[in-house]
Amino acid sequence: MTSATDTAVLGEGTANPLRISRLVTGLWQLAGGHGAADVRACAAAIGAYVDAGLGTFDMADFYGPAEDVVGAYNATAAAPVTPLTKWCPLPGVVGAAAAKEAVDAACARLHVDCVPLLQLHVWRYDDLNYLCVAWRCDGADGSENIHHLAALQRAGRIQHLGLTNVDVAHLRLILGSGYTIASNQVCMSVLDRRAETGGMSAFCAERGVGLLAYGTLLGGFISEKWLGEPEPVLRDGENASLSKYKRFIDVAGGWAVFQGLLAALKAVADKHGVPLASVAIRYVLDVPAVAGVIVGSRLVGDAAAHIGANKRVLALVLDEADRATIAAAQAALHPIPGDCGDENRYPPYLSPLGTARDFVDEAALAAVERTVAAGGRVERGSGSAWEPVAGYCRAVRVGDRITVSGTTTRKGFSGAGVIGGRDAEAQATYVFDIIAGAVRALGGAVQDITRTRVLLADVGDWAAVGRAQAREVGRWGVRPANTMVGGLTFVVGPDALVEIEAEAVVGSGRGPRLRLGPGGIVREGE
Repeated sequence: MTSATDTAVLGEGTANPLRISRLVTGLWQLAGGHGAADVRACAAAIGAYVDAGLGTFDMADFYGPAEDVVGAYNATAAAPVTPLTKWCPLPGVVGAAAAKEAVDAACARLHVDCVPLLQLHVWRYDDLNYLCVAWRCDGADGSENIHHLAALQRAGRIQHLGLTNVDVAHLRLILGSGYTIASNQVCMSVLDRRAETGGMSAFCAERGVGLLAYGTLLGGFISEKWLGEPEPVLRDGENASLSKYKRFIDVAGGWAVFQGLLAALKAVADKHGVPLASVAIRYVLDVPAVAGVIVGSRLVGDAAAHIGANKRVLALVLDEADRATIAAAQAALHPIPGDCGDENRYPPYLSPLGTARDFVDEAALAAVERTVAAGGRVERGSGSAWEPVAGYCRAVRVGDRITVSGTTTRKGFSGAGVIGGRDAEAQATYVFDIIAGAVRALGGAVQDITRTRVLLADVGDWAAVGRAQAREVGRWGVRPANTMVGGLTFVVGPDALVEIEAEAVVGSGRGPRLRLGPGGIVREGE
């Protein structure tokens, strides 16, 4: 990804790169929670953005009428704008037909023959139907959505594939599985620096993945309007954006600390004669690998003022003194926990809902608990081709105890390779996703895991696989007993680098916890 003053290129080095404006107009505010939207009026406003060189718009299949608004403009315009849209399929919405239906619907709504950038959102990593190896050669239809989107890309219905809210580990996994990803859309701001300091920016710069930053103005909190104001009390449903980003502010140290950051931004803004928000946007634009910042708009009101403010950002240059002023205020912030996208999946749940979307199969879990209560056993298969041949299943629950079979990332017998490629950490990441899904299906949770056994082809991969376990299991505050051995040859084939089995006790990770060390109590609490 390279950038000029006001444009950037996604998919540089591919046969059909995509040029976008570095300031992308975001249409999330058309999704609801911000008032009703008039499609015709919004479409009429787009021309002013195009004339100003801001003809790139971000939207999604569930952003209310956002795709219809852009389509209404494209239907009569001499040249279409550049729409960056998303497909956010719920678990169970998988397969070639589902992918084609989603892309066909997007093309129809946007009034285009090819979607310039189709960004896939994965709700849960342990819902495994999003990924397989890109070069699968078994001829099966399969259910993996990225595989079918890539096929539609080859057919000319999608120009580039992107992702939303994917952390570094899973971006590495997807790239290692053979897919070309042009972008990853993540939350970034002067307050939320996870992408900047947690490895995402550096990794994307190295691998040529452009970052599309949203939440850069914290839903409107980063503005003169809130400088010096008392802490607001927000009612549920009052404003979706403010409710979400107030949680970010609380976790980052609270209102007083945030006021210090606003004051620093204001000092820099006054020096350059620009709005406070312009400094915050410019700061994120200057982070390596950032292709564009998404600035929200409902396309109504004073469009000229909105466009003018955005254009001023592109001419702004922050010097070392400006950065030092901002850094001094940032030093008082508490880091936002986790990696990019974690706010949607893990505590403290900073997503718009303030919780994770678990997509629990209540009927199946009820059947599990009935069987266990009756003294029976529950066996959970994963669909692996190996299971019926060798007469085993992925996991078994008896009472409160769950045992998970040795797990690799090879799904079948063909020579199509393994998910994650020749990368032990990427393979381990996906293995833990499989384990997490199996444990969850049997009524447990990742924090209930009490033991893991890790088998390695090359003992030199121990640190990489250990990092994956520390991240995927350790994020829940638990440390299972562990055995790790290396120098093994796996039955499933030489391209498998790691195999992991696990045990869990249902409920053990959800109550009080006590960690002891050689000197006594290390940690006690929930």
